[in-house]
Amino acid sequence: MATREIYQAFQQASEDKAFDVEHRKKIAYNISCYDRSFEKGLGIYANLALARQRAAVKKHSVLEHLEDHLKTFEQQFTARGGKVIWARDAADARNAILDILEKQYIRSVVKSKSMTTEEVGVTTFLEKNGIECTETDLGEFIVQISDDKPYHIVTPAMHLSAADVAKIFHEKYDMPPESAPEEIASFVRPHLRERFLRAGAGITGANFLVSGTGSIALTENEGNALFCASVPRVHIVVAGIEKVIPSPGDLDLFWPLLAVHGTGQDMSAYNTLVSGPRAAGEEEGPEEMYVILLDNGRSNLLAAIPQRRALSCIRCGACLNACPVYKNIGGHSYGTVYSGPIGAVISPHLSGQLKEYIHLSYASSLCGRCTDVCPAGIDLHHQLLQNRRLAVRNAFPPRTERWGIKAYKMTMSKASRLDKAPPGIKNLFAGLFLKKAWGPRRTLPKVVESFRKKMG
Repeated sequence: MATREIYQAFQQASEDKAFDVEHRKKIAYNISCYDRSFEKGLGIYANLALARQRAAVKKHSVLEHLEDHLKTFEQQFTARGGKVIWARDAADARNAILDILEKQYIRSVVKSKSMTTEEVGVTTFLEKNGIECTETDLGEFIVQISDDKPYHIVTPAMHLSAADVAKIFHEKYDMPPESAPEEIASFVRPHLRERFLRAGAGITGANFLVSGTGSIALTENEGNALFCASVPRVHIVVAGIEKVIPSPGDLDLFWPLLAVHGTGQDMSAYNTLVSGPRAAGEEEGPEEMYVILLDNGRSNLLAAIPQRRALSCIRCGACLNACPVYKNIGGHSYGTVYSGPIGAVISPHLSGQLKEYIHLSYASSLCGRCTDVCPAGIDLHHQLLQNRRLAVRNAFPPRTERWGIKAYKMTMSKASRLDKAPPGIKNLFAGLFLKKAWGPRRTLPKVVESFRKKMG
């Protein structure tokens, strides 16, 4: 789509969701549940600010030496029999996965929840090439069978109520329309177990890449990622190049931060380190293991200072839950894989379409709540301003807007200039240039006679 069409689609979707009372009720309820868990989870920290600062410093150090860490990871991982594939973009990653599967004659794949594979579009791509790809995270599975898209970084089906989910399973699998969540989970478990047992390959993301040991760190609550990594004979990992941390010892900092900020738990239920395929003498694990290191615009973001700090994101979703804009317009309105404040910062850079998605950086109240809750210490509201600054430098705003700002600046810079025009003329110009931006549901304030003129 053209830039204008993308922007208009965002505007329309935002308006539809913001005035959908039922949608807002569901999101308000689900996020309120998260908020209670989050506040409780924070209790494990004696000094949360220090933990966040440590995480920020650690990630900053990694980004400053990213090339070295990635080389070390590759050396360590390949030394244990794994294979590393470097993917320049989403197409490279998709083609690499397809090549592996076709060489192994694999026609059935299971996949765990992964924003990186969502970014690449793995599931749709494989299905178009005749390969069955089953999402095994319950939320992702619900989204997949309802032909929907993930709504949230951590909770893909956040926009659905229990009744909505029951309706989906009634339509797809003829379950009773009033099925309880426990009944749905009991149905899905054996259904997915059969998929795990016949899958030739499992695809996962990676919460962290541990460069010092060449390990993949996975954290989850359902155990499906561990199944994907261990039951099929081939394990494929798709991970962004920014996911690196130096050593396993760093996980005592990052795993709890991710759990608390993601779901409010002290620690996720399953935490796994995988360092390669099955070794000689081992009875379990994949015969072959591949790690696809994905760039897909991350180098562009790494070169953008200070926006590169956004690469420190650990994908906890806390900024989405805190954002008043996200709570009103929802995840789908953004039109990108990554939504909320972090999505507004990184999506224009990762997509390589800065102009097309720069409008997301304006979809913010700049209240700073996203920055307050970020476990990696990313100053998100400042990064949004930096994106806006970049937009102005590249002359992305329409010419009429740029001219209007220049005229406004010239008029407002001197009181004598401001006072020359009578209130009627000022209101006329305000109506012409500001009314559309001000919106149809708000009344544009009227300019009155200046205090200085009234006082003589």
